[in-house]
Amino acid sequence: MIRQPERGFMGVLSNLEPKSVFHYFEEITKIPHGSRNVQQISDYLVRFARERGLYYVQDALKNVIIVKEATPGYEKEPVVILQGHMDMVAVKKPECEIDMKTEGLKVAIRGDEIYAESTSLGGDDGIAVAYSLALLDSDTIQHPRLEVVITVDEEVGMDGARGIDLSMLTGNRMINLDSEDEGIFLTSCAGGARVNCVLPLALEERLGTAAELTVGGLLGGHSGAEIHKERGNSNCLLGRALYRISEKLSVGLCALEGGLADNAIPRETKACIIVEEKDIDALTEIVKALETEVKAELSSKDPDVYVRLGRQEAGCFLSVTPDDTRRAAAFLCALPNGVQTMSADMPGLVETSLNLGIVRLASEERQLKADFSVRSSVESAKQALIGKIAAVTGLAGGSCSVSGDYPGWKYRKDSPLREKMVAVYERMYGTSPKVEAIHAGLECGILGSKIKDLDCVSIGPQMHDIHTTEETLSISSTRRVWEYLVCLLQERDNIL
Repeated sequence: MIRQPERGFMGVLSNLEPKSVFHYFEEITKIPHGSRNVQQISDYLVRFARERGLYYVQDALKNVIIVKEATPGYEKEPVVILQGHMDMVAVKKPECEIDMKTEGLKVAIRGDEIYAESTSLGGDDGIAVAYSLALLDSDTIQHPRLEVVITVDEEVGMDGARGIDLSMLTGNRMINLDSEDEGIFLTSCAGGARVNCVLPLALEERLGTAAELTVGGLLGGHSGAEIHKERGNSNCLLGRALYRISEKLSVGLCALEGGLADNAIPRETKACIIVEEKDIDALTEIVKALETEVKAELSSKDPDVYVRLGRQEAGCFLSVTPDDTRRAAAFLCALPNGVQTMSADMPGLVETSLNLGIVRLASEERQLKADFSVRSSVESAKQALIGKIAAVTGLAGGSCSVSGDYPGWKYRKDSPLREKMVAVYERMYGTSPKVEAIHAGLECGILGSKIKDLDCVSIGPQMHDIHTTEETLSISSTRRVWEYLVCLLQERDNIL
C-alpha cells in the first residue's frame, strides 16, 4: 500500500488524486529549495529513504540517489533510472514578503491548476521528486529495480549532474522527469553555458537629483522553453533607456539591478540615475517617449510593459561618471540577446539563443556585472556566440568568464526504452505521443557521459510559465502522467 499522510494532516492539496503524489509535492513546497539552498530538501530525501530502509547515497554536493529493489517477478526486467532535480528557480513578486531562502511557499488551487501565491511554484522540478517518492513509498505498485537520481543546482549550471558519481548504478534506461508538456517525449536537447561579464567603471561624487528608472510589467519566462516568443527583456530595455538618456543628458548611474536567474527572462529592472535639476523635465519627456515606443513594439508580446520614473531626491551621490555611464549603457545595448538562429533540420526549433538574465551594479562597487545563459544544439555555434559576447565585452573594456558548460543530448536512433514508452502510451490513450527535441537544457547529456550506452526519454505533466510567479501545474495532467508511469513500470519487456 501507499503510506498516507499522518492522521490529522490536512494540506491544501490533500483532496487531490493521486493523494501520495500531491502529498509529497506539498511537503516539498514547505521546504525552501531554491538553487544553492538545497541542504534542507536533500536531508529530507535522506530521512525519507532511511525511514523506509532503502539504500541511499548523499554526496558532498547534496545530490541524493535512492534505490528500491524490484518487486517479485520483476527481478529480470531492465533496471529503470528515474531522474529529476531538487532545486527550483525561486522568484517572487516585488511586493511579496516571503523569504524564499528560509520560508516555504503558499500553494493554492485554481480550477485544474496549482500555483503559489506571489512566487514561483517549483513544479519544475518538484513534481519529479514527488513522483519518485510516491513510487518509492508504494507497497502495491509492481516495478523493476528503481534507481532514483535527484540532483542539485540544475537551474544554475547543472552543477549536481556535473559532479555526481553514478558508478553504483546498474541500469542504463533513464526516464528524466523534467519536462513540462504532457504527451511530448523529448529525446534530445541543446547544450549550454553561463557567461559572466564584468565591466569596470569609474565612480565620482556627484551633485544632482537622484531618480529611480524602472522597466517592468513584462511576462518573462524560461529562457529555453519560451525564448522563441520574443518577449521583452527588462535588462535589455533598461540598457536601451539608459543609452537614450545618456545621449542627450549628463547622467550618472548610481545603482542597477535586474533579473533573478541567468536562465529566466527578466521581468523587472531598476536603476538609480543622477541628473542635474534643470534636466528633470527633459528626462521625464525622454522616458515617456521611450515607453510609448516600447509599448507599441511589444503590444502583442508584452502588453503590460512600462518604463517609469520614480521617486526623486536632491543631494550628493556616489555614482558612475557620465562617460562611463554612457559606456555601460552602450555595452548593454550592444550585447546580443534572444534567438540567434533557428534549426534548418527541425522546423520551429530554436538552434541558438542567449538570455541576458542578470545585471547588477551596487552604488559602492566599481563594476557592472552581466550574466547570460547561452544555448545551442550546435556546439560550434554555442562557442561562437560565447566568443561574440566576449568580443563585445572586451571592446567595452570588460572581461568574461564561462561556467556551467554542458553538452547537448544527442538523439538515439535505436532506443528500446522509447519504443516501449510509445507503445504503452498508444495503448493507453489511442494516439501517438510527439517525439521531439527541445531548446531548453536537460541533464541527460551530462548524465549520458557517465552512464554507458544511456537510453533516455524525458517526460512530465503540463506546466505553464515555469520560472515565473505565474507558474502553474495541471492537476489532471499530473494524474494522467502518474497513471502512465505506473503502467509503464508494470509493463514487462517480453509482453511487447
